[in-house]
Amino acid sequence: MNRIDELFQRKKNNILSVYFTAGFPNLGDTVPVIQSLEKNGVELIEIGIPFSDPMADGPVIQASGTQALKNGMSLRVLFEQLSRVRSSAQIPLVLMGYLNPILQFGFNTFCSEAQRCGIDGIIIPDLPFAEYMREYKAVAEKHGLRMIMLITTETSEERIRLIDKNTGGFIYMVSSASVTGAKTGFGEDNLQYFKRVNAMNLRNPRLIGFGISNKITFDAACEHASGAIIGSKFVSLLGSEKSVEAAVQKLKKSIANY
Repeated sequence: MNRIDELFQRKKNNILSVYFTAGFPNLGDTVPVIQSLEKNGVELIEIGIPFSDPMADGPVIQASGTQALKNGMSLRVLFEQLSRVRSSAQIPLVLMGYLNPILQFGFNTFCSEAQRCGIDGIIIPDLPFAEYMREYKAVAEKHGLRMIMLITTETSEERIRLIDKNTGGFIYMVSSASVTGAKTGFGEDNLQYFKRVNAMNLRNPRLIGFGISNKITFDAACEHASGAIIGSKFVSLLGSEKSVEAAVQKLKKSIANY
């Protein structure tokens, strides 16, 4: 069974997913970050593929991607790093990246390499849904990969139901129509959006991301979905703390009592 599916069958709420940029702060940190996150109770990991023009990312993740590229990170390097990750980590792993570098690598090759490394899902923020259905759905499914789509406050109910019907793993609920970045709390518009989607009784579970950075936002996300995704907060800690382990420990404290 796909590890993402197994996770959501086993646990229905308070799921913590963490995003980090592959090859940041140092090129060789990718697998140690995965190992440390799993050891400290994180339940799903999104591995960011650095890209020179990340339109959905805020300044923290943009800067980490720039540094990772300077460090020498590429898809070939990433798959080499991940080729042995399943000997030391069993946590569900999702690759998150933009369409351009994936197409340059070759989508079929990308999916084949992801399957070889034990990747469970893919998030491509700038992949249009119609294009996914027409050109990429069958390839991803052939390789056992869950294609995870993003929805926002602007996504229509019709589109949300189409995404729910034609994708798997989970639905990524973007908390607001903005780029990634930490927030101190959610406004009433955010909460009404969470409630509206929750009331749709979708087939797929949902995780809320963008702006999760403290106990208030983590708890609010968990109240209205199966859990939360933390990205910018953790990437910032990776850049400022003395070690990967210190960054993970500080992340846990920021959302205590997780």
